[in-house]
Amino acid sequence: MPEAAPLTSAARTREAALHGQRTPPRAPAPLPRKRGLRALLRGIVTTARPKQWVKNILVIAAPAAAGRLFSIHALLQLALVFALFTACAAAVYLINDARDVEADRAHPTKRHRPVAAGQVPVPVAYGVGGVLAVLAPVVAAWLTSPLVAALLTAYIGMQLAYCVCLKHVLVVDLAVVTTGFLMRAMAGGLALGIPLSRWFLITTGFGALFMVSAKRYSEAVQMAGKAGATRALLTEYTTGYLRFVWQLAAGVAVLGYCLWALEEGSAPHTGLLPWRQLSVVAFILAILRYAVFADRGTAGEPEDVVLRDRALAVIGMVWLAMYGLAVANW
Repeated sequence: MPEAAPLTSAARTREAALHGQRTPPRAPAPLPRKRGLRALLRGIVTTARPKQWVKNILVIAAPAAAGRLFSIHALLQLALVFALFTACAAAVYLINDARDVEADRAHPTKRHRPVAAGQVPVPVAYGVGGVLAVLAPVVAAWLTSPLVAALLTAYIGMQLAYCVCLKHVLVVDLAVVTTGFLMRAMAGGLALGIPLSRWFLITTGFGALFMVSAKRYSEAVQMAGKAGATRALLTEYTTGYLRFVWQLAAGVAVLGYCLWALEEGSAPHTGLLPWRQLSVVAFILAILRYAVFADRGTAGEPEDVVLRDRALAVIGMVWLAMYGLAVANW
């Protein structure tokens, strides 16, 4: 007998209805997979989070504090360190997205990330991330200094440990993210052989903790009552505890900056005004202004707060001007 032609989907539906059977639900359609080398490269760049690259500008912090920005050698070294830190961060993002691909595909927003959407294959993400993670410290050891190479290696190791397990450990997750910012601020000084002041490290470290804990507090406030809508660790923090952390960090950062300004400003100067001491006023105003958004629970994205608030931007420009005048001894 001739073999029966296969039933179409519509025919199968009618057949199931005639026999009183329930039609099986359709599986959700997979996200379209973009192909081609250009789409792959675009996906890799997107996975590297270009918006986050602005954080790496912190590499100029120590040279700026020491007044060592005004030479071709310094600018070239800082540009190289910026690029190397960007490569390290990109490596971590690629490996993290490859590792979390299944969880991201089940997430309503993260499923659109290039790795989860299939635009960047998982082996490619692992491969590119691994190459960047190895290449960046090697280039740093060759073109900058062994200390910078060691710092980048430690940064990559710490961030990968964060992706695997440390992001699920209370308090430690805050310390790891804060240390990442502090490492960026240290890298420029190590590349140029600039001694790092204890007050610089204290101010930078606790300033970073202030912004990190304010971000966590804002996320906790906005996601209150929405269990599972954000990172699981937030449900283990209380908003009262996170408020205590960012308030404590802000106080220590201000204290560290004041002690630094007064200590450095105690030396004789020939400038018109004691700009270094006066910059304390602008620094405290900036902290107080940022704390307004932290207290409201709207400091979820620090770069957006800094760039979108006009008053904060003006205060920041005034502080930069005062600090520049102090460095130039005008």
